[in-house]
Amino acid sequence: MSAVSALLAARAHRAHRRSWSAVAAALVLTSALLGSFALAIVSTALGHPRVERYAGAPVVVAGDQTTRHTATSWDSDTETATAALTERVRVPDATIGVLRGVDGVRAAVPDLSIPLTATPSGRTLVGHPWEAAQLGPYRLLEGRAPAREDEIVIAAGEDHSPGERVRLRGDGTSRTYDIVGVAQGEDSVYFTTSRARTLAGRPGAVDAIGVLPQPGLGERELYERTRAALDKAGARDLSAPHRAKGDARPLRVLTADGRGLAEHLDVPAARTGALELLTAITASVVLIALLVVASLVAQALRQRAAELALLRAVGASPRQLRAAVGREVLRVSVRPALLGAIAAPPAFLALNHLLDSGGALPEGLVLPTPAWLFTAPLVTAALTIAAARLTAFFGCARAARIRPAQALGEAHGASASPGEGRRTAGLVLLGLGVGSAGVSVTQSGSAAATAASTSALTMVIGCAVLGPWIGRGALAVLGRLLRRRGPQGRFAASELAANTARFGAAITPIVLVTAFAAVQLGAGATLQHAGERQAVAALHADLRVPDTGRLAEIRRTPGVAAATAIVRSTVVLAGTEAGAPRLERLPVLGVTPDGLPRTLDPKPVEGSLDALRPGTVSVGSDRARADGLKVGSQVHLRFGDGDDRALKVVAVHERGLALGEFLLSHQELTRHMTSPHTGDVLVAAAPDADVPALRSALTRTLEAEVTEAHPVHLTLPDQSLNDRLGGIAVSAIGVFTVIAVLSTLTLIGAGRRPGLRLLRRVGAGRRQVRGMLCVEAAVLTLTGLVVGAAVAAVPLLAFSFATARTLPHLPLSQAALIAAVVTATAFAGTLLPTREASR
Repeated sequence: MSAVSALLAARAHRAHRRSWSAVAAALVLTSALLGSFALAIVSTALGHPRVERYAGAPVVVAGDQTTRHTATSWDSDTETATAALTERVRVPDATIGVLRGVDGVRAAVPDLSIPLTATPSGRTLVGHPWEAAQLGPYRLLEGRAPAREDEIVIAAGEDHSPGERVRLRGDGTSRTYDIVGVAQGEDSVYFTTSRARTLAGRPGAVDAIGVLPQPGLGERELYERTRAALDKAGARDLSAPHRAKGDARPLRVLTADGRGLAEHLDVPAARTGALELLTAITASVVLIALLVVASLVAQALRQRAAELALLRAVGASPRQLRAAVGREVLRVSVRPALLGAIAAPPAFLALNHLLDSGGALPEGLVLPTPAWLFTAPLVTAALTIAAARLTAFFGCARAARIRPAQALGEAHGASASPGEGRRTAGLVLLGLGVGSAGVSVTQSGSAAATAASTSALTMVIGCAVLGPWIGRGALAVLGRLLRRRGPQGRFAASELAANTARFGAAITPIVLVTAFAAVQLGAGATLQHAGERQAVAALHADLRVPDTGRLAEIRRTPGVAAATAIVRSTVVLAGTEAGAPRLERLPVLGVTPDGLPRTLDPKPVEGSLDALRPGTVSVGSDRARADGLKVGSQVHLRFGDGDDRALKVVAVHERGLALGEFLLSHQELTRHMTSPHTGDVLVAAAPDADVPALRSALTRTLEAEVTEAHPVHLTLPDQSLNDRLGGIAVSAIGVFTVIAVLSTLTLIGAGRRPGLRLLRRVGAGRRQVRGMLCVEAAVLTLTGLVVGAAVAAVPLLAFSFATARTLPHLPLSQAALIAAVVTATAFAGTLLPTREASR
């Protein structure tokens, strides 16, 4: 039987080579897309911060930069969620003595990082104590080590020489320093230990401690001795007493690539966010690819229903038929899938290049690409082949199951009903999609976005199942109009009415590309538009000044009506979602409340922002509704340094999309920040003040660059990476779905060639046939765009209401681009494959 099946498969493949070419194109793209995203996921999962400053220290001791939340899920299992902390968790000075007492330790060297700004150039530098240079190791190239408070060693990359002087601003003050030496490295300045500690402003604490061994002591042994000594001493970081219950952990002992975690605090959070986004995107790609491949293979087999029925009629058993079709699809899919696997690594490398060249990757993030990584596309190629093979099995199931005479009758139109079971399944899928959209109304943030995306995909699959009924509905609306358009319109109406299954199959990819593009672009545009509107409405300040710690002096300057100091950071909110623990990282703003509405108006709707002090918080109105918060309530927030605080709600503000869902006092937030002096001061000029003159006066007084105030719109530090990654992914999937439209219509066009030739032979003119095809393409485009827009509108409305309390916003240019691309693709896919047959 296997020989018969192989023979049937080989002959069918040769006879239908043109039809299968459309399927092969989609399989190539499916394999390439899945392979490139698989590579991106694995590479990101292996990602780590680059080791730079601590490359010379085999072991580094640092605070715990992770927070945890444990909860009992619905199935009574205990689960723990983790999130990275983006502010420095410091180590107590007492730990230095513990490490210096470890047998085999030559030195335990503390390090501090101090953000600095060179004036007047504005270049950003980082200060360290000179003793920490040996951890690099960064050696002295010229001059000597600093010995006085006003002496520094500067990195060679800054193009300075000993004997020069440079003015630096740090800890809110500016001072001129003498350069006494030049050392290896870039972007660094080295002070005496006492001066570095003064600038750091954290007495009794250091950022990290590098452990240097005696000669002959290996890294593993040094790690074990260090770990044992810290555990015996019960050493913890400074945040441990203030952490949430069960969150405190011992100090970290870092080796190898892990040492970079003590240098680049923003990398773990960015890597985790990118990994979650890539996973969500890949899940969408898998669903879309399955839908596209299933639709194409099913359509290819549907167009051969008569041939399959004839095979049954001449004696082919159901098993032989399934085996023959399976072998044929296997022949078709193997080469395209492998070709896609070959194309995946270049696509992945191009993705990395786009992220890196656009500045989206955080500084210090390393994405490894070991040789074994590039075997991942072979796995996704195998999955692509398996999906095509499985679709073929179900595609010929009916022809193999029913009696040969019935199969012949259905192939020649004896039964045109798709079946009540199919209609019921389609309606159920639409209902599930609408239900998922309803769930997004009750969610916020990423949960609402996930529910909206799931809703759109579920409804698109429902539309694919209901394709014949959608086609009938479209003809019921447009049929009368078509018949008034002359012979071409009547031909088109008759063709579409006689082949509603084919019409439905042609609509499906158009609905997919329209709904996918509208939801992905519309969701981001809605949030961006609403946030920008809030940011513009909130800003009343005229000027922005770097925070130099002289807020009182700014307020006393003639012509200043109000001045507000602001700082940006992140907090982590612990909660549960569907019974599982969740940690949500949110951007927050710290402000001085005096005169706040005159510079930056959050638009309070309850309570008063005048009461904003340490221990209190103002909550965004959307968050307050979602979490049941009101004035007088308490909310627990975990700050960027791990401290867990119960804050009293003193106000509810409306402009949370722009200014953050939690608004804190400047004093409260800065005590939990690595660099509390890196904020700004917003200055509102008096009504009769000369703003340019005020700007000049502040520049002279503060010796800092004073600029025009711009709207404050908070985002997470790694938002640019997520935006860039999301944009690239949407573009790639958009191209894939557009090609899926073209492949589907090409496949349908190849199956229509005999019918079009027959029309020409019985007297239909070339112009009439071409006109009929143009009318069909117009009906396909219009129906697909309308149904796709309706499918997108449901989740978009729910998402927009849940996150922004507004209607969806899609820029006219983007909507026009979607319509233009869909129209051009539909007409090209309808007309080009049938060009020869219509002559």
